[in-house]
Amino acid sequence: MVGMATTHPRAERAAQARAAETQLAADGIDGVVFGWVDNAGLTRVKSVPLAQLEHAAEYGVGAVPCFDVSLVDDSFTAAPSSTGPVGDLRLVPDLDRLTPLAAQPGWAWAPADRYTQDGTPHPGCQRRFARQVTEAIERRGLSVQAGIEVEWVVADATGAPATLGPAYGMTRFVEHSDYLREVLRALTAQGLTVLQLHPEYAAGQFEVSVAAEGPVEAADTTMLVRHTIRAVSARHGLRVSYAPVFTEGSVGNGGHLHLSLWRQEQNLGHGGPGRHGLHPDAEQFFAGVLAELPALLALGAPSVASYLRLVPSRFAGAYRCWGLENREAALRLITGSAAGQANAELKCFDAAANPYLEVGAVLAAGLAGLESGLPLPPETPSDPAALVAAERLPASLPEAIDAYEKSALLRQALGSDLYEAVLAVRRAEAELFAGHTDADVIKAVRWRY
Repeated sequence: MVGMATTHPRAERAAQARAAETQLAADGIDGVVFGWVDNAGLTRVKSVPLAQLEHAAEYGVGAVPCFDVSLVDDSFTAAPSSTGPVGDLRLVPDLDRLTPLAAQPGWAWAPADRYTQDGTPHPGCQRRFARQVTEAIERRGLSVQAGIEVEWVVADATGAPATLGPAYGMTRFVEHSDYLREVLRALTAQGLTVLQLHPEYAAGQFEVSVAAEGPVEAADTTMLVRHTIRAVSARHGLRVSYAPVFTEGSVGNGGHLHLSLWRQEQNLGHGGPGRHGLHPDAEQFFAGVLAELPALLALGAPSVASYLRLVPSRFAGAYRCWGLENREAALRLITGSAAGQANAELKCFDAAANPYLEVGAVLAAGLAGLESGLPLPPETPSDPAALVAAERLPASLPEAIDAYEKSALLRQALGSDLYEAVLAVRRAEAELFAGHTDADVIKAVRWRY
């Protein structure tokens, strides 16, 4: 299975690396970048020359554990399990996802799992967490297909949006057609199936979506997509921001998570006896996600800036409810035009999230719904902002932190080390921006994501 390479014995990983080196050398690759995502949602990397790939695959590459508690501004906090500057971890690349980078000639990329020096899995490894929950669902005879939309603002050298054309407008598409064509070509060259690429709502904003895949693979892919867009943009003299909000008062960059539940070849979001064709397992799964959603925001909308995006009437899903094609509901049900396309979209998440934490936690909540047979609440068929009884999701990071601290489910699912590290980072970032204006927050994080 893709995403499982680092569970192989060292000798097997070394043999896989030797075979990869031969092909990569023939393709003109000089170095390989290993990436992981910290609890603040920032992608961190180490790289090795191609000649060192075998050693890296076998023994890993050193990475300091203090990044478990790093903040968006590169400062550090502390958690019960953190050791400050002491200790070391090993980044072990997953060579099943080894990809030559089309927009960075001479380089390849692979996601990495983190291990301790003695070769045991690091309890704070977010990618391992996502894999574990995925496997728990598979033990029930089920599987999940997932995809994360990527929205970004492209800016010129001054930092201003590079196009002011109408939302979804042909104007901005024409102005940047060469740039977008190169994005499309690069993603396709890397083996990704692009479903849509189009202008979005905010000034300078675009969106791309790719084909659904397994949860860990989807998290890997969203990181690869973002790296690729950033690299293509740099080649065109453009800057990229995935921050939750780029311009104060405007629609922000979402990171909408799409999920579908399957039993073998059957999509449980289609053809069932429940509302809009949902099967009982799908209803229970989505009920579990809705029940845990306030706490899940601490993972899927993890920045102080996330709550400047997560407001009503901006298509952000600011209310804890679900509805068929309801773009103001946090959980939008999509039936699609074919059985395989039915899925649910979590609209309240953004690109500041660590995708492995986000995916793993959502799956854990869905699994809890399955195990308890949780009923799906009544549908919200209209704009929840107009309903007196509509429940707002947390409107600030401290509110989301409060819900996270009360979640026994997430504490158990993440394990104490990872749970406490996330909590420490969230508390520290809330304190970091306490008393700052919205404009200050947006400026501080605009180019961090």
